[in-house]
Amino acid sequence: MYKNYDILVNKTNRLPEDYVPPDLREVRIPFDAPPGDPKRQMREEAARAAEALFARAAASGITLYGISGYRSYERQAQIIADRLKEAGPVHVGKYIAPAGGSEHQTGLSLDVSCEAAGLDLVDGFADTQEGKWLKRFAPLYGFILRYPRHKEEITGYAWEPWHIRYVTKPLSMYLTKTDLTLEEYHNLKTSISGNCQAADGDGVG
Repeated sequence: MYKNYDILVNKTNRLPEDYVPPDLREVRIPFDAPPGDPKRQMREEAARAAEALFARAAASGITLYGISGYRSYERQAQIIADRLKEAGPVHVGKYIAPAGGSEHQTGLSLDVSCEAAGLDLVDGFADTQEGKWLKRFAPLYGFILRYPRHKEEITGYAWEPWHIRYVTKPLSMYLTKTDLTLEEYHNLKTSISGNCQAADGDGVG
């Protein structure tokens, strides 16, 4: 199940501590991290999609930077401990996933920024030329903006215009067109599956 590109990972749907994607590799894009840093990695198909997306951006005069891709369970736990000391529990609850509950552990997510945003992960990225371009073109390459504005109560996290998640192009186009989060999509799938099972149980006579 962990290999599925539509896998739902959040505060209540967590990955095991020992889960490491089997096909991680470095993404060949501009990155604000040195070669060899694990955060430069994504799963193979997601990495290829990110490379194509960034190449399209460069051809359009847009320079994007990868900030963080894959992140291990242990690294996430360390980030939480550090942020609790620096910013406190309220900030951590809004922005930092629990260990096992981070999409970065799937190898399918990528945080993106640009020079105009200081290569930082900030709300202002959405107002940059690069942020607007990413929002428009990411779905064409199989990515969604995972934590959209006004969906905080559904996703459990604050708006993050820099966080993209690979789900394959058919699903990214569907979710973008219908304005559904991954949580809403999975709830819809569960509802449809339940209705079908109920219908199958209705015999004749």
